[in-house]
Amino acid sequence: MIPESIQKEVTQLREALHYHNYRYYVLDDPEIPDAEYDRMMRHLLELEAQYPELVTPDSPSQRVGAPPLESFETVRHDLPMLSLANGFDDGEIREFDQRVKRMLKTDDLIEYVGEPKMDGLAIEIRYEKGILTQGATRGDGFMGEDITANIKTIGAIPLKLRLGNLPIPNRLDVRGEVFMPIEGFKKLNEEREKEGQPPFANPRNAAAGSLRQLNSHVTASRPLDVYFYGVGVVDGMTFETHWEILTTLPNYGLKTNPHARLCQGIENAIFYFHELEKLRETFPYEMDGVVIKVNNLALQRRLGEVSRSPRWAIAYKFPASQELTQIKDIIVQVGRTGVLTPVAVMKPVEVEGATVSRATLHNQDEIERKDIRIGDWVIVQRAGGVIPEVVRVVLSKRPPDAHPFVFPSTCPVCGSPVVRLPGEASHRCMGISCPAQLKAKIFHFASKRAMDIDGLGQKLVDQLVDQGLVKDFADLYHLSLKELVNLERMAEKSAQNLLEEIERSKQTTLPHFLYALGIPLVGEHLAQILAEHFGDLGVLMEAPEETLMEVSEIGPQVARSIRSFFDTPDNQGVIRRLREAGVRWSPFVKKKELPLAGEIFLFTGALPDMTRDEAKALVENLGAQTANQVSRKVTCVVAGEKAGSKLEKAKAMGMRILTPEQFTTIIRKYTSEKKG
Repeated sequence: MIPESIQKEVTQLREALHYHNYRYYVLDDPEIPDAEYDRMMRHLLELEAQYPELVTPDSPSQRVGAPPLESFETVRHDLPMLSLANGFDDGEIREFDQRVKRMLKTDDLIEYVGEPKMDGLAIEIRYEKGILTQGATRGDGFMGEDITANIKTIGAIPLKLRLGNLPIPNRLDVRGEVFMPIEGFKKLNEEREKEGQPPFANPRNAAAGSLRQLNSHVTASRPLDVYFYGVGVVDGMTFETHWEILTTLPNYGLKTNPHARLCQGIENAIFYFHELEKLRETFPYEMDGVVIKVNNLALQRRLGEVSRSPRWAIAYKFPASQELTQIKDIIVQVGRTGVLTPVAVMKPVEVEGATVSRATLHNQDEIERKDIRIGDWVIVQRAGGVIPEVVRVVLSKRPPDAHPFVFPSTCPVCGSPVVRLPGEASHRCMGISCPAQLKAKIFHFASKRAMDIDGLGQKLVDQLVDQGLVKDFADLYHLSLKELVNLERMAEKSAQNLLEEIERSKQTTLPHFLYALGIPLVGEHLAQILAEHFGDLGVLMEAPEETLMEVSEIGPQVARSIRSFFDTPDNQGVIRRLREAGVRWSPFVKKKELPLAGEIFLFTGALPDMTRDEAKALVENLGAQTANQVSRKVTCVVAGEKAGSKLEKAKAMGMRILTPEQFTTIIRKYTSEKKG
């Protein structure tokens, strides 16, 4: 029995910490020094460690502590997160105003809200009964990634809404932009350079990369901030204007940008834009324009949207600073995924205070569209104020000896064939052992859903490649204990464990092996389909494109990729060496012959004896499919500890629900039958 005095103290500590977070992040007016806040947090952690049953999801102690994920789950936005149409001058913004008036059939002055357009990553956060239950990226506007654990690490995002005398909404989906302040970005890059890591290109990339970390402890170490700019689904309260949303959210502890402004008519909105344009260099964060929205929500609903953009809002983008320079050469860089990127090498020129001598040209289509040639004089700018890009060619200055760039037919790094797949803008190196891609390919090859070599992490892969011990996949199966113990931070026991893992990985399945090879455009799902259709690696390797396109879900683009991959001599050699090293698999059994064929499993909550990916792999190996969202197609829900809204939805739909123990019993039954 927990003493009532302890329960009361824990509650008071939580409420005090929530309050001081609000003072610090939302009001920017802290009442206590950092040391006092830290003391209170330590005391809460001590009490919760002593009485773990008192830990709640909204406790300030739960901001960091979730175990690393193996992948992000996909979540659907109940209301789409639409993208914005752009305007680039006052005339286009006035045209936007005229369109709004025409559609509303009015000549009256329209009231707008102007907000700084943050250069970060859009998110949506769900609060149920005032408690944060889910955070997701915008994704494609309809589907995003579940980044709840990472969202919780950002101090400016409350785990529990401040209520006071405000109504408690049953559900409140808020939308905002996570960004990295410029000073924090500079310090982060300084730290990365000291550690020998590549710096981030700009604050937006740094924010996006930080928020999409599978390990929330990494996200917690990054200086992220947020401003909220709107709502999605709301149940339990109503708003009449967008301005009401912006002024209400801070009362719940949700920061909105203090520089937002209510504008009577489009001319005031344009004035606001030019005012911010002059001040943008003084702001502590990157912004690339101003968002102008119709204020009245009823008018927004009448205006609706076109395609994926609302008719009631527009992004007025700041103009980029541009300079003139000459392209001296175009070189090709090979990325870690095998994509070849043309890069313009230019006469150095200063753009917005930075010296620019190189700019990506993206792909062949972009070069041809802009008619860029070696020797051309071009206009360059820093996109988003950071990334150099070639805007256009100055044809009047084109020298007589300017000549078109021709993409290489072989990889400049490894000499393997370069292929441009149907429907793709990029050229790809098809070499399985290309040095430019090797580290990423080895890491993928060893990953859990591929060959599942536990202990072969990125830092170890880097050492193996850098020291020349591994030049292709097959080299992994020829490593010796003597070679491994000479590596940094590799004791004899760890080395022996790794060798045992490598040996164990030799027994795999055909779908896992195909996925591990890293064939461009062939993921886990297609690897399974190919294995089921052909049943034998040799038959697949000889299949012509026409035969490949007869397979369900295989179109000309994927067929060409597969054929090009297996036609590459180096790839054939690596596969042969893998087989000679002992990599093998049992004869492939088609899914329809497996015991769980036709079943679709959904996993929610934490399982006691395995990760969610391990559970998915088990049922997939027995013929089932897996899903990430509750739907009528799901036949079985496995609910672990702290299963949330998915479980409630499944219960409401009358679905079959299994405990982890019941799930384990089923798996044991079928796996023992297979062995027997």
